[in-house]
Amino acid sequence: MFFRNFVIFSALTLTLLGSNSLSKEIAIESLLPKDFPEGWTRISGPQVYTQKTLFEHIDGQAEIFFKYGFQKSVFAIYQNGNNSKDQIELDLYDMGNVLQAFGIFSRFRGEDRTAGVGLESNLGDSSLLFYKGRYFVMLYATEADAVILKKMAMTISSSIPDSSPAPKEIESFPKEGLKPGSIQYYPEGLLGYQFLKRGFQGIYVPKDQDKGKRDDKSETKVEVKGEDIEYYLFLVILKDSKELEDILNTFRDTLSKRGKVDSEASTPLGSKVLKGEDPYRGRILIVPKGNYLVGAAGFKNDKEAEDRLAELIKNMK
Repeated sequence: MFFRNFVIFSALTLTLLGSNSLSKEIAIESLLPKDFPEGWTRISGPQVYTQKTLFEHIDGQAEIFFKYGFQKSVFAIYQNGNNSKDQIELDLYDMGNVLQAFGIFSRFRGEDRTAGVGLESNLGDSSLLFYKGRYFVMLYATEADAVILKKMAMTISSSIPDSSPAPKEIESFPKEGLKPGSIQYYPEGLLGYQFLKRGFQGIYVPKDQDKGKRDDKSETKVEVKGEDIEYYLFLVILKDSKELEDILNTFRDTLSKRGKVDSEASTPLGSKVLKGEDPYRGRILIVPKGNYLVGAAGFKNDKEAEDRLAELIKNMK
């Protein structure tokens, strides 16, 4: 009986190991669409790029891909047989994991409409970006045609075997007031603070903005495109409690040196709250939560920032 169970266990182990090995060895060019929209053909590629050769393809942007864990990519060009000027350029990037794929996607997407492809997508006038699992895909057309872009994107998405869910932290951000397409993941230097390292940030619109209420005495300007009364909610990912204490102390020292720390920082959010003001980021509110630091920056209404942070913390799992 023992020998039989051992054989079964060994067979299962080898099967699982073989499956994992196979998934890691998928040729990235095999993810390119095999069924093209009617009348379309591939006229260039596939060209595979690695960490050593990516500069040859996107010299000016390669560095940001490296920061997000770039592994390799494949490039191809497709053409409409009825119009040689009607072409679509396709870049498919293996970013190593779903967090890094979302991160690079979040840095390139705009505020345009979603395309309903992959875990999240962004449809522009002549472009479609999406990510699914560890892969980030960019489609650029010489002539605007959302229908063709969606068809090609759906074909690519269906060929990607990685079913990893989106980073859980994204769902923690409150929906009310969140600026569409504003949640971003940074592998380092969150909010411009190098000591914060990696984490998420989202841009929020104050509740009274639509009513045109502005208090010139209390309004704090933040370096954000668009309305200068927008502010951030952010979530910093930390390794352990020691790193949390170190970062919290560094933040306190930074505010003390170049801004101010509120002497009375009691809030409903807890006893270890850090509240103050930064000359560049405006009002700051930071709360420890497990191995995370959550916070708000650039707000003009303390109560609103506290309420939205409380909701963010409640949503965290």
